Formats: sequence, structure tokens, C-alpha cells
Amino acid sequence: MTENSFKIPFYAKSALIFISAFAFVYIMFIGQDIIVPLVYATIFAILLNPFVNLLIRKKVPKLIAISIAVTLTLFIVLVILYFLISRINMFSESYPALKIKLTQTIDQLVRWIAHEFNYSRVKIHRWISVTESETIERFATRETLSQMGGFLVTLVLIPVYLFMILYYKSLLLEFVRKLFRLEHHTAVVEVLRNSKSIIQSYLVGLVFEIAIMSVLNSVGLLLLGIDYAIMLGIIGALLNIIPYIGGVVATLLPMLVAFVTKDSLMYPVMVFVIHIIIQFIDNNFIVPRIVASRVQINALISVIAVIIGGALWGVSGMFLSIPLIAILKVIFDHVESLKPWGFLLGNIVPTSTRLSFIKMKKGKGK
Repeated sequence: MTENSFKIPFYAKSALIFISAFAFVYIMFIGQDIIVPLVYATIFAILLNPFVNLLIRKKVPKLIAISIAVTLTLFIVLVILYFLISRINMFSESYPALKIKLTQTIDQLVRWIAHEFNYSRVKIHRWISVTESETIERFATRETLSQMGGFLVTLVLIPVYLFMILYYKSLLLEFVRKLFRLEHHTAVVEVLRNSKSIIQSYLVGLVFEIAIMSVLNSVGLLLLGIDYAIMLGIIGALLNIIPYIGGVVATLLPMLVAFVTKDSLMYPVMVFVIHIIIQFIDNNFIVPRIVASRVQINALISVIAVIIGGALWGVSGMFLSIPLIAILKVIFDHVESLKPWGFLLGNIVPTSTRLSFIKMKKGKGK
């Protein structure tokens, strides 16, 4: 050890790590209007890169190849949005009838609660009215309108970012290479290659899972005669992307529609049974073979990542949490000092419950 070198105390190192983590999270939060569309565009660029390379190999000029890829992506997204919006419009046409049935159901529930728990109906109705008015005011606030405006800005920025990232791909990769010393270039190339492979295979697997789940959900609801079966099936498949939390919401939504639109309580129960069967098929056959084999993240970290992503970036953070954690694991696995954190994120569970260093310590004591 030289005279000028010194060792940072543990408490100082912990404080630096905490401050750095806090600053990073704060920047992610306040800069989400810029960062979120950039992350989406980067992920889409990685997904579209093989298609662009194929067009370039077919002697298509680079600018035209990128334009074709971005235009096709926009077209597919717009077709999906048009289909969903048209189905939602059909749903809105039946909203008055649904509202009447929902009001009747709420009245029956209020009468049952008042009878069973000896509670005043007036107080229950007053609480419902206050809650409903507060919800409407919350959605009508300037903050909600600004969030909608931010969402529209994000939709506009993503294609622009996507085009630029694909066009300046070689420049960005060279920049990343120049950030690191020559002896680290092999590890950097491996991290970039593995990250690209994980994102591409994960997103392709996700598309297949959404398609399969949409068909299964829609067929199951159609067999039960549930209204808006196709729309609910597709929405349920999209919500299912969000690990664990999305599956619960995707089950409750058609149950609510069945409860409101049907006269028998057997329909919500049957919807629940159908979704349990579909979730079993998804968790044991679809996900392990199509999605989970690409991203080796354990369930605990997945749930924590989804919650943190939702707190930082809302719904977008929930969707982005898993691929970002997967990239983080690749980086951790290639940095010697961070390998324990990569192990923590993974789904390899040790068979032994005792810590090896405790055994070593006991052995030395003898």
C-alpha cells in the first residue's frame, strides 16, 4: 500500500452507496418523461435490428430499411389500438345498462351489509357517494390531464427515438466501447451480446404468449357467453405481462363483468375457474417453454421489481421492470465484485440451507 492510498471505512462506503442509489432513483423519477420513451425505443430497436440487418443484406439502403421497419411497427401498433378502441366503444354503448345493473347490485349488497352488520344504509350510501366523487375529482385533476399529455408525448417520441437509435447504432456501440479500457472490451462485448439476445428472445416469447393467452381467454369467455369476451380476453393477455399482479387484475375484470351482466353467481365463479385453468396452463407450459427460459429471474425479485417500477414510472415501469432487471443481471454476472448480486437476482436456489462460511468458522474453532 502506497503512502497516498487509503481504505474507505465501511460506514463511509455504505453512505456513498446509499446516496448514489438515492440520486439514481430520483433522477429516474423526475426524468421519466425523457427516459421512459428512450428505454422503450431502445428495446424496440434491439427487437427490430435483425429485420433491419436483413433488409440491408438484401441491398436495401440503410435509411429506407430503417424507415420500413419503423413504419411497419407503427402500423401494427395502430391496428391493435384501433381494434381495442373499437371494442371499448362497443362496451361504452352498453354502459347505461351496465350502470343500472351495477347500481342494483350495489343496492342489494348495501341491504345485505346493513342487515347482517346492523349498519345504517344511509351511512353506507353516503360513503359510496363520497368515494365516487373523490375518484371522479382525482381523474379530473390537472395532474391526471398532464399525465395523459405525457403519455401522448411518449407515443410521439418513441418512433423518433427508435429511428435515431437504429440509424446511429454503430456510433452508440463505438461510444460504449470507448468508455472502457482495452482489457475490458471482451467483457463489454459479451454483456452487450447477451443483453441483446435476452431482450430479443424475451420480447418474441412475450408476443407468442400474448397471442396464445388472448385466444385461450377469449375462447373460455365465449364458451361461458360472457359479453365483450374478445376484448376482455385481449386485455387480460396484455395485463398478464405484468408478473403476478397483472394475472390477478386480468381475472377480476371479467369476473366483474360477469357479475354485472349475468343473473346467476355461477358465471363469475365459472369465469374464475376458467382463468385458474388458463393460468395453470400459462405458468406450467407456456411461460417455462416460451418466456421463462429467456429471463432467469426469481419470483421474489420479479415482484419487487414490478412494484418499484410501478412506483417510479407507473404502468410503463411495470412492463419494463423485467427486461431491465434481466439486463442488470447480465451486467452483474460479468463484473467480479457484483457477481453476488447477480446470483441474488437469479432463480438458482442452493440445496443446502446452512451457510458454508459458518461451517468453516466452526472448523477453525476446533
